[in-house]
Amino acid sequence: MNLIQILLPLYDNGGKPFPQDEYLRVRDELTERFGGITTYVRSPAKGLWKESPTSTVHDDIVIYEVMAEVLDRQWWREYREELSRRFLQELLIVRVSEVQLV
Repeated sequence: MNLIQILLPLYDNGGKPFPQDEYLRVRDELTERFGGITTYVRSPAKGLWKESPTSTVHDDIVIYEVMAEVLDRQWWREYREELSRRFLQELLIVRVSEVQLV
């Protein structure tokens, strides 16, 4: 079983929040395709990374996750690219972990 997590930013690079409709759209797309979704939206996670040796950038994010037996890498690559455009990101993180259900 694969656990796929999508890290979505709450704000664009200018600090303007993305419309709530965009998050609902992602939720609906993933629920339709995978039959369910878990969202972590109550208290945004904080992301930090070094853009250069002297510059640190931060982002407030929400995490959406789904589980899938089969990982369709092509579909996920295309969906990640589409979400990157919709959320105005150079690189949007979609990560996958193999999980065992007990």
